[in-house]
Amino acid sequence: MNHCISQSPTPKNEPVLNYAPDSLETKDLKTSLRALSGSETEVPLVINGKAVRTGKTETITPPHKQSHKLGHYHKAGPEEVKAAISGALAVAKDWALMPYEARAAIFLKAAELLSTKYRPILNAATMLGQSKSCYQAEIDSACELIDFLRFNVHFQEQMYSMQPLSAPGIWNRMEYRPLEGFVFAVTPFNFTAIAGNLTTSAALLGNVVVWKPASTAVYSGHFIMKLLEESGLPPGVIQFLPGSGADVGDLCIKDRNLAGVHFTGSTGVFQGIWKNIGNQIHQYRSYPRIVGETGGKDFVFAHPSADVEGLVAAIVRGAFEYQGQKCSAASRAYIPKSIWKEVKEKLVAEVKTIKVGDIADFTNFMGAVIDKRSFENIRGYIDEVKKSSDAEIIVGGKCNDEEGYFIEPTIIETKNPVYRTMSEEIFGPVMTIYVYEDNKFEETLKICDETSPYALTGCIWAQDRAAIVIALKKLSQSAGNFYINNKPTGAVVGQQPFGGARGSGTNDKAGSLLNLLRWVSVRTVSETFTPPRNYRYPYMA
Repeated sequence: MNHCISQSPTPKNEPVLNYAPDSLETKDLKTSLRALSGSETEVPLVINGKAVRTGKTETITPPHKQSHKLGHYHKAGPEEVKAAISGALAVAKDWALMPYEARAAIFLKAAELLSTKYRPILNAATMLGQSKSCYQAEIDSACELIDFLRFNVHFQEQMYSMQPLSAPGIWNRMEYRPLEGFVFAVTPFNFTAIAGNLTTSAALLGNVVVWKPASTAVYSGHFIMKLLEESGLPPGVIQFLPGSGADVGDLCIKDRNLAGVHFTGSTGVFQGIWKNIGNQIHQYRSYPRIVGETGGKDFVFAHPSADVEGLVAAIVRGAFEYQGQKCSAASRAYIPKSIWKEVKEKLVAEVKTIKVGDIADFTNFMGAVIDKRSFENIRGYIDEVKKSSDAEIIVGGKCNDEEGYFIEPTIIETKNPVYRTMSEEIFGPVMTIYVYEDNKFEETLKICDETSPYALTGCIWAQDRAAIVIALKKLSQSAGNFYINNKPTGAVVGQQPFGGARGSGTNDKAGSLLNLLRWVSVRTVSETFTPPRNYRYPYMA
């Protein structure tokens, strides 16, 4: 019996460790890197809390060292998908009826375990499997995921406390029920924290989840499941199904018990899912909730009054951290002619100092892009620029896939503001810059707004407050996360709720209460203590 109105611990953002040489966190992380690199891990499916091995396997290799084998994972087929859906639905009622404090305690425990025991393990897995530097792994697979776990519990309590007014003699209340059916979570390779959040946020609110991780991030997903199991997550609440989109996704989308889709990935795939749901909307038990964050063509816009040194640092970090493989990564910039010479000189000099290589070498700023397909796609854009009369590479541009999928940080200057690399998502370490005339500030803001179908992140650099106000107005629909005098990446849970609109997604703001509202179905309960005794109203006398 629940005899209290509980209050969870007040969340605070997890401090980011800096991994200085000879620090304790560096020693722990390198120990985990050696342990994981020195053994081959078998990654099974997890259905109803049990490891399932199908025999249909794929090899796991680091993007930066293709000759090294980290292990292999088993792939789900139709029978496993059906078993996972059936198993999730079988435990759905008990999970929904579990007191919310008990559900919350599981994920708060996971946060504590991740901040201690699992921190070097999940960071090392993310570094090896997704080629992240130690710092990029730390802010992702440790800090951001810990923040999601803690803050979501806090947001859950806030949401449950949102209650209606009651008239005299009546008690009105709202119940925040989980959705009826299962939530299908489709998670990307580029953020371990997103994989953890898309699954656990829905589960926290009493939903059961069928999880299909990206094939290039199954390795870190395996350790997320280990973390959740050790935290006390009941079997069947989250089903772990690595496999192809056709084998896993199609069956989940067709199932009449589909209650929602929590997605981060490509725009094309998300639009395909939405279309398929629409085509068969008549067969579902209820209208599925569709929440998605997809691509971006994120911008840096500088005014003549911009702080040049800060601007240069923002471009370098925003464009090249994690090889530009962030949905929020800066990939186009608009620089006024009056400061371009200074910006170009400093930018080229900075980029030439960037080291690219194996992430086990902590002096490297960048690792490899995620796989061969991505490598070839990015190289295709670079090769096209080399032949173009509209654009030129001013630094970088070399690509090498002999050992890993390495691409130099590359900066392009174009004379055409709608050139292909200014408008299409590349998802790699490529930044394109358009230099505009100072007296065309507002005209160029309009170009920035209209060039891309996306609207995820962007930033304005200016010391002139009037210019900032103009940019905020002109670019009001251009980015769901808009930054003033900062890079367009690095949203922090609880501080900058994340998401964009237009082609970038449904803008349901991960890292806030707004996202959790999508995973509940509200029931209003109205109790009358002294009901009327007959049907007559006073006006009838």
